[in-house]
Formats: sequence, C-alpha cells, structure tokens
Amino acid sequence: MRVLIAGGGTGGHLFPGIALAEEVATRHPKNDVVFVGTNRGLEARVVPASGFRFEAIPSRGLKGMGAVKLVLGLLTLPLSFLAAVGILRRYRPDVVVGVGGYSSGPVVMAAWLMRLPTAIQEQNSLPGLTNRILGKVVQSIFLTFEESKAFFAAAKCHVIGNPIRRKLMENFLNSKTAHERFSLLVFGGSLGAKGLNARVLEAFGHLGELKDTLHVVHQTGKNDVEAARARYAELGVSADVREFIDDMSEAYARADLVVCGAAAT
Repeated sequence: MRVLIAGGGTGGHLFPGIALAEEVATRHPKNDVVFVGTNRGLEARVVPASGFRFEAIPSRGLKGMGAVKLVLGLLTLPLSFLAAVGILRRYRPDVVVGVGGYSSGPVVMAAWLMRLPTAIQEQNSLPGLTNRILGKVVQSIFLTFEESKAFFAAAKCHVIGNPIRRKLMENFLNSKTAHERFSLLVFGGSLGAKGLNARVLEAFGHLGELKDTLHVVHQTGKNDVEAARARYAELGVSADVREFIDDMSEAYARADLVVCGAAAT
C-alpha cells in the first residue's frame, strides 16, 4: 500500500503526519509513504530527516495575508494544482491524507478529482480553513476532539485522538535520563511563541539564587533565538537556546518541568 500525506507548514500539522507514516511503514514491509508540502515549510527538512520521501509544490497561504501575498497565493493555485496532479500520476497512491496547512489543499482536491480515496486528519478543536473546505469532499475525517464534529458531516467523522510519534511513546516505557541540575524545557510550538519567550525570560529576572540550580533548554523559533541567548547570558542562567529542537523525545526525557504553549490541541 502506498499512502501520500499532504500538508505541513508547522509542527502541529506535520508531526501527526510523521506519526501516521511511521505506523503505515511498520505495518508491512511493502508499505510506502510519500509526503507533499512546500520547500518553505518545516516539512522540507523534517520529512527527509525522518526517512520518508518528500515532494514539493509551489503552494502559498491565503488566509490572514496582505493584499500582495493574497494575490500571489491565488495566482499560485493553478500551478500548485498542476504540480499535485503530476505527483499523483507519478506515485499513484492508494490513499491520500491531508494533515492541514495550505499545501494540503491542492493535493487532496486533485486526488478527489482523480477519484482516489481521500481523507483528512484534523488535530485541532477548531479546524483550519483548508480542512473545512476539504472536509466537504473527502471520504473520511479523523479528529482529535469530539467538538470538531460540528464542522463536518457526522457520518464521515472518526474521533481517534492525535497521532503520536513512536519515539515520544517510548519515553513512557523508559526510565528518566539522569542529570545534575533541575532541567526546565521551554517551547511555544515549532515556530516559537513571542509572548511565552518574553514572559519566561522576564520571570528569570526574579528567581535570585534559584537560577543557579537550573538548566534550561529553550526552543524560541528563529525570530527570538539571538535575543534569548543574550538575555540568558546576561542573567547568568545555564541555557541551551535553540531555534528548533529536532529530537523532542530526548528533550522531554531530560526535562523535570515543561513550560509550553497549549496551542490549538
């Protein structure tokens, strides 16, 4: 069986797709998974590093964009659709699954028009624009939350929860990694969260001598990484500040406490 997974952009969309791909690949040695996204999204780097094939289409976002980017996005739609058709013809998947993000739209819509079996996976309690549109044409909709049924045809919906990557599940079976200092993990999602970054750094200014007992691993996103490193150095806090944490399983395993954004899940 060959499964084509479309979408990404952020970790919230992409990593449940990676979890699905891992499960498909381990069910049978002849099973195969292909991802489709954009070269600008997180998927362009994470998918090949996870051992899966990746194809890119020239898709752009439409929601929440300024006038110029909206026009560019609309003009790119036909190119994205044609690229999606070419990929579908080349790989001939048995099923196409959209995991959200603007790049999933052209691919799942093209698959539907080509009479291929289609589905979407919705991680959030409040579905995004792309999945709300695709929900009208796909055959099956896999949800994390019961409340999300209100946005789709009930007969298509299956509430299964949010897929979790294999390495994260293994953390529950293994003993905790030993370390000398109390370890704090801070992250606000794959792209970072400016508000969370600012509040955490502000809080460290009030910890006094307690800060000397801590080690911080902080995923800031690319916009705040240098400022956060400078602030931790100024405060004298032991900190490993990263734009993005590639191995979140290891980060969880080493953490005594996690401060994170709840996000839409």
